[in-house]
Amino acid sequence: MLERPLILTGFMGSGKSSVGKRVANRLNCQFIDLDAVIVAAAGRSINDIFAQDGEQAFRTLEESQLEQVLLSGERCVIATGGGAVISPLNRKMMRAQGVVVNLKVTLSQVFARLTGCNDRPLLAGDGAAQSAAALMAARELFYADADIRIDTDGKSVEDVSAEILWHLKGFCG
Repeated sequence: MLERPLILTGFMGSGKSSVGKRVANRLNCQFIDLDAVIVAAAGRSINDIFAQDGEQAFRTLEESQLEQVLLSGERCVIATGGGAVISPLNRKMMRAQGVVVNLKVTLSQVFARLTGCNDRPLLAGDGAAQSAAALMAARELFYADADIRIDTDGKSVEDVSAEILWHLKGFCG
C-alpha cells in the first residue's frame, strides 16, 4: 500500500508521533520521528538548540536531516516537527518524495494535549496562547498544502490512524 514515505505534518500537539507510530505499525514499516533524528544528530535537545543557536539554526538542521531521511529511500512513516512546513525546501522535498498527510488540530486541543509539557520552546513563557495562535495562523497555508488532511479533534489515535489508512487506499491505488 505504501511505496513512498508517508509524511505527517501538523501543529505541535496534533498527534503526529502517536498516530505515526500506530500507522507505521499497521503498515509494517519503520516510524521516524524527525525531532528525534535531529536530537541524535546534534547531540543535544531541541530546547538547547533553540536556546543556544536560535530557531534558524534549528531549521537548517531540520532541513538537512529531513533530506537525509527522504533520500534513504526507506518505506517509512515520518513525523515532522510542527514548523517543518515553513521551509520551502522541506515542502518541495516532502511533495517530491512522499505522501503528505496533515493532522489538523484546534488551538484549544493543543493546549489540552500539551498541558504541563515543558519541551516545546515555541510555547514557553507568557503570552504562549497568543504566540501559538499566531504560529498556527502563519502556518495554515503550508499545512493545507497536503495530499490528505485529517481533523484530529475529538478523535482517538486509532480513529485518526484508520482514517489515514482509508485515504491511503484511494491515494496509492
